[in-house]
Amino acid sequence: MTRYIRHASAFCALLLVALLVNAARVQLVQSGSYDRNPANRRPAIARYHQPRGDILVGAEPVTGSTDTGEQLRYERTYRDGPLYAPVTGYASQMYGTTFLEHAEDGVLSGTDPMLSPFPVWNDVTRKPSPGGDVVTTLNRGAQAAAYQGLHGRRGAVAAIEPTTGRILALVSTPSYDPAELSGNSEATASAWARLNHDPEKPMLNRAVRQTYPPGSTFKVVTAAAALDSGTVMDLDEPTDSPDPYRLPGTTTRLTNEGDGCADASLRKAFEWSCNTVFAKLGVDVGVADMSATAEGFGFNDTRLSVPFAVSPSTFDTHVDKAQLALSSIGQYNTRATPLQMAMVAAAVANDGRLRSPYLVERTTRRGGETIAGSGLRPERQVMRPSTAMRLRELMTGVVQEGTGTNAAIPGAVVGGKTGTAQHGIGNSGVPYAWFVSWAQADDDPAPKVAVAVVVEDASADRGEISGGGDAAPIAKDVMRAVLGLRDEGYRKPQGPNQHRRGPH
Repeated sequence: MTRYIRHASAFCALLLVALLVNAARVQLVQSGSYDRNPANRRPAIARYHQPRGDILVGAEPVTGSTDTGEQLRYERTYRDGPLYAPVTGYASQMYGTTFLEHAEDGVLSGTDPMLSPFPVWNDVTRKPSPGGDVVTTLNRGAQAAAYQGLHGRRGAVAAIEPTTGRILALVSTPSYDPAELSGNSEATASAWARLNHDPEKPMLNRAVRQTYPPGSTFKVVTAAAALDSGTVMDLDEPTDSPDPYRLPGTTTRLTNEGDGCADASLRKAFEWSCNTVFAKLGVDVGVADMSATAEGFGFNDTRLSVPFAVSPSTFDTHVDKAQLALSSIGQYNTRATPLQMAMVAAAVANDGRLRSPYLVERTTRRGGETIAGSGLRPERQVMRPSTAMRLRELMTGVVQEGTGTNAAIPGAVVGGKTGTAQHGIGNSGVPYAWFVSWAQADDDPAPKVAVAVVVEDASADRGEISGGGDAAPIAKDVMRAVLGLRDEGYRKPQGPNQHRRGPH
């Protein structure tokens, strides 16, 4: 009898070992496949079982969580949702996450190991830490000024602090309320369908995910290349530029919107945005130096993230001379995001040094303890300091007596460049109005803000659309908000020949 008991005990022990091995296989080896199985709702239930961390602008959260009492318990809420949607994105129980909600999902959802002082214990218990918070670099006043200035028109604004790369404003309009997508009801599905079929594309982040022909604002890059390469030595020396200018190897003649551009100096050509001068300058500089300068500013960079990905701005490096001439005035295949053009202005303002832009200042635990700080991003010298100094002089002239007088701010030095980019078949589309700028208050040691504004559908007749008229006032309001200067109703009077100039 004892022998049978021993055999039975051994068999039971073997079954127990097999059971433990199988449990270990299921929990350790195959757990990932079970977690990813669409039929398994446990991860979703666990994900929404606690409030999500918040995204902060300054010290104030612009997100929240509400207890629905349902199986997927906590649902995302947004404060001033349309204002901050290009930054926060959405966190949806049906459609996932975008932008900061996606890039910082580990912190916000509580699954980032950095949130727990005992991450191994959390792995054993499979219990997430409370969601952490994400503190952004945004300036609340600048963000509001940009949004109000666009008035719901299609367009975008990006603003950067030149010395650090901190993004101060990131606005895209028309916008949407991400709270409409938070839940899992029929109303959520209906909102998703409506937003995706809206011809105005409210969910498109035009500030970082849409590229435009930059038009005459790209002349900042062309001027930098001309000065750095020694093609132009004196800002006031005639440039030997015919008007009209025949594009090399073609019979096409490039013209200007007004008179006075023939042989114009770089200073005059920049102030009045002479196409012929800059097209010829681009050809004289050559494709190699033009490409190197553009790429120094960030064009053709496919790796830029802030921390969510930014669509690459492009400068075609395989062009003939005629194409190079058009590329050098921001046409042909040259395309840029508003963030990229803000980077161009920031490099000019920062003595030719460019900091990579970033949007997250730090991440914290629920109680406010910092777990990760941004630190300064890498810096690169994209042009000589002397070139940046002369470009600031040229951009200041545009605002003082050129096409950008609507951006002038009492109590500050402002530099800018207007642009009107043509698009559509045969340039039949309504032109894009551009303005890029930087500003330094009289009592500040260095420029504090660089801005780029694009307006797709400027509310004016085609012939009246201009970067100076439509985009510059928006940039002015954003710069004033950052500098802390009040609007005193000041408008710089027009120069004596300004009425003859076109919309550049």
